[in-house]
Amino acid sequence: MHRRSLLAVPAALALASAPGQARAQDKKSLAFVVNVSADFWTICKRGIEKANREHPEFSMEMIVPGQASAAEQRRIVDELLARRVAGIAISPINPANSTEMLNRVAAQSILFTSDSDAPNSNRMVYIGTDNVAAGREAGKQMKKSLPNGGKAMLFVGTMDADNARERVQGIREELQGSEINIVDIRTDESDIARAKRNVEDTLARYADINLLVGLWAYNTPQIYQAVKGAGREGKVKIVGFDEDALTLRGIADGTIDSTVVQQPYEFGYQSMVGMVKVLNNDKSFIPANKQIIIPTRIIDKSNVAEFQKQMRDLLRGA
Repeated sequence: MHRRSLLAVPAALALASAPGQARAQDKKSLAFVVNVSADFWTICKRGIEKANREHPEFSMEMIVPGQASAAEQRRIVDELLARRVAGIAISPINPANSTEMLNRVAAQSILFTSDSDAPNSNRMVYIGTDNVAAGREAGKQMKKSLPNGGKAMLFVGTMDADNARERVQGIREELQGSEINIVDIRTDESDIARAKRNVEDTLARYADINLLVGLWAYNTPQIYQAVKGAGREGKVKIVGFDEDALTLRGIADGTIDSTVVQQPYEFGYQSMVGMVKVLNNDKSFIPANKQIIIPTRIIDKSNVAEFQKQMRDLLRGA
């Protein structure tokens, strides 16, 4: 995923002081902790808001870390546990190194994961994308973009996140036997400026690069801007993930071939509704494998206009 348009964590965690806010604090609280700020998560927030309208007896919030790090997520979680929240859904930045923190959550409240799973933790359920399958879909789009093969570069925030590793796994599986060669994977630690520099450096170093692939929501817009800045539109193909407005603009103007979109609205809605069910002693919705998979879609020139309108409506809160 991801950067833009959400409140930083100190504001989100500020203690209520007005009488109305104090009454709201009497409600059971449910929190969704994301990994970085992005329109992707704004859409998720709309799903949370819908769940809260349906269950006004709860207080539901989304919390965005001030910086995209496992340490910052840990600080947020500690503060939430101190507030005795009833449930936390989280997109863990570094699941492998966050097991102890996640298990502390699971011992004190409900723990769901979303977007990026932590299967070795005691999370109750994962709600989100099958990222290996999503990677395979991206691989199919890469083959459409380069039917005769060529050189590709992948870009992502960090390979520590399960969703990044799984997407790459799916891409590699789909590309087996093809003539597409992945030159490298460039990471940026969720630093937008660095993400763009990575693309600019690739374009400068590899005159024969054929395809650039953004694996997180903010990567594809940076690819788009760097390619346009270098005057390489049409010469370098682009495939992305998620539905950033610049990504959709790039598809509409023909610079980007396609993007694999998730359904973050459902991540937020189903996570909150699911935690409400658990608090009401209903776990029947949780499958045996503890994964609720939300399917992806492919957005390309054929359907981008309709999809852009849907996203504008969601981002406005319509």
